[in-house]
Amino acid sequence: MDANSFDKSKLPSRHVTEGPDRAPHRSYYYAMGLKEEEIHRPFVGVVSCWNEAAPCNIALMRQAQAAKAGVKDGLGTPREFCTITVTDGIAMGHQGMKSSLVSREVIADSIELTMRGHCYDAMVGLAGCDKSLPGMMMAMVRLNVPSVFMYGGSILPGKFKGKDVTVVDVFEGVGQHSAGKMSDDDLHELECVACPSAGSCGGQFTANTMACVSEAIGLALPSSSGAPAPYESRDEYAAASGRQVMELIAKGIRPRDLVTRKSLENAATVVAASGGSTNAALHLPAIAHEAGIDFDLFEVAEIFKKTPYIADLKPGGKYVAKDMYDVGGVPMLLKTLHDGGYLHGDCLTVTGKSLEENLEGVTFDDNQDVIYPVSNPITPTGGVVGLKGSLAPDGAIVKVAGLHVLKFEGPARVFNSEEEAFQAVENKNYKEGDVIIIRYEGPKGGPGMREMLSTTAALYGQGMGDKVALITDGRFSGGTRGFCIGHVGPEAAEAGPIGLLEDGDIITIDAVSGTLDVKLSPEELEERRAKWQPRETDYQSGTLWKYAQQVGPALKGAVTHPGGGKEVVCYADI
Repeated sequence: MDANSFDKSKLPSRHVTEGPDRAPHRSYYYAMGLKEEEIHRPFVGVVSCWNEAAPCNIALMRQAQAAKAGVKDGLGTPREFCTITVTDGIAMGHQGMKSSLVSREVIADSIELTMRGHCYDAMVGLAGCDKSLPGMMMAMVRLNVPSVFMYGGSILPGKFKGKDVTVVDVFEGVGQHSAGKMSDDDLHELECVACPSAGSCGGQFTANTMACVSEAIGLALPSSSGAPAPYESRDEYAAASGRQVMELIAKGIRPRDLVTRKSLENAATVVAASGGSTNAALHLPAIAHEAGIDFDLFEVAEIFKKTPYIADLKPGGKYVAKDMYDVGGVPMLLKTLHDGGYLHGDCLTVTGKSLEENLEGVTFDDNQDVIYPVSNPITPTGGVVGLKGSLAPDGAIVKVAGLHVLKFEGPARVFNSEEEAFQAVENKNYKEGDVIIIRYEGPKGGPGMREMLSTTAALYGQGMGDKVALITDGRFSGGTRGFCIGHVGPEAAEAGPIGLLEDGDIITIDAVSGTLDVKLSPEELEERRAKWQPRETDYQSGTLWKYAQQVGPALKGAVTHPGGGKEVVCYADI
C-alpha cells in the first residue's frame, strides 16, 4: 500500500483536516507534534480499557503502543484514547456489581462519542475485562468504520498445593472457609498465589468466552486471542492488528460486512463448544442489535442445543485458556467445529478472507485432551442450555458444562436480593434440595443485573453446589458452576412469574428438555399478579437510575437504544 490507497475525501476525518476552514482544527494536531503529511492520512482511533483497576487491563497500554506502530506502518495516523472498565472480580459480591453490565453500555457509548466527536476513520480496540470485550465490539458494529478487535490476553494460572488455580478457586475458598474446610492460613496462601500476572481470569469465563467470540465472528485476527497477557507475542498481534485495519480502510471492509446472522451463529457455536459463559447470551444479541439483526436468547439457545461440547475448560472442565493456546488455540477449536459441519465457513473476516480460508493449514492435534474431536465430544450437546416455561416465559439460561444432574425439583426459598441470599448461605440457613430464588436483580430491578458468583461459589465451597439449585433474574459469572439458572424473564421488577413466587412453591427444572416451571396454575399466578406491588430501588438518580429507565429485557441483550434497525445515517458514511 501507499498513500494513494486512501481517498481522504470519502473518510470521516476530512471534516477535521481538509480545506481552509479546518485550519483551527489542524492547529491542534500541530500542537500535538503531528506533521502535515500525518494530518492528511487516515485517522485511526486506538482505544484500550487500560486502567489500574485489575490485572485484566494493566497490559493494554503496552499493547496499544504496538497497535499504533502497526497503524503507522500501514500509513495511518493513530490517535490513542482510553475508556472505562468495571472489573467483575473486584465489583463482585457487593453493590458495586450493579455497575458491571451498565459499564458495557458506557464503554460502547464513550467510544462512539470519541470517534464521532473527532471524526476518526477506523478503529483498533484492545479490551481485557468481561464487559469491555462486548462493549468494544458493539461500538465497532455501531460505528461501522473499518475495525480490528484484539483481546489483551488471559492471566497465567496460579499454583496452589501443586494444582492450577484461578480467582474462582478463591471465591470457592471463601465457602470452604465458612464451612470449616479451609484454614485461615490456606485461604491467605490461596489468595496470594491465584493471580500471578497481568491478564483476564484464566478459565472459560466471560472474558475468554468473548475473546473466542471475537475470532469466531471475524472481528479479530486468527490466534490473536490466545497468548497470555504477559507474552511479548501479544505485541506482535497488536502491531499486525494496526497494519490490518489500514488494509480494511483500503478495501472498504466494515464490521457489518463481518457481523452477519451466519457469523453470529458461528460465535454462539464456539460459546457452546467451549462451555463458555452464559453472559454470551446477553452479549451476542447486543452485538447483533447494533447491526440491526434480531438474534435473541432463544435463537442463541437453539445453536447451543445442537452444538457438541468439546473444549474441556474451567470452570466445568480441567484446563485454563493458556492450555488451549498451547495445543492450537481458537483456530484449532474452529477447525474442529468447521470440519464437523458446525460452522459457516464462507463468513468474511478481518483478514479479508473467509473463515474457511483462514483455517487452511490448521490441523487437529491428537496428542492432547483439551479439545476433543466432534466425533467424541465431552457431551453431545452444548455446555450452555436455554430454558423456557411457566417460570420463564421470556426464557432463561443455564451452563450445564461439567454438570451430572440435569433435572431438579424442589421447594422455592425466596430472597429479594443477593445480600439476603448470601447471608443465608453463609449461615447455612437453607436445606439440601432447596431451589434458592434471588430476584429483583434484573436489568431494571437491580438495577444493573448483578452476577451471583459470591453466592454460588460459597455454595460450592460448602459442598452443596450440586445439592441445591439457584435461579435468578440477574446473571452469573462465567466462573459460576453448579445448577444455576440466570436471565429469567420477565424479571421480577416487571411482575414476571419469578416476582410472584413464595417460599415452598415447587420448582421443576429440566435442562434436557429445556423447561423451567413452577407448579402453580395460571389462575393462581394471575391472582398473585393482581396483588403484586412494584418495588422501588435505592437508585433514584445517577447513572444506575438512567440505565433502569432505558434498558430492555435480557431476552434481547439488555440494550439501551433502538439499534442498527432504526438507524437513519451510519457514522461511517458522514
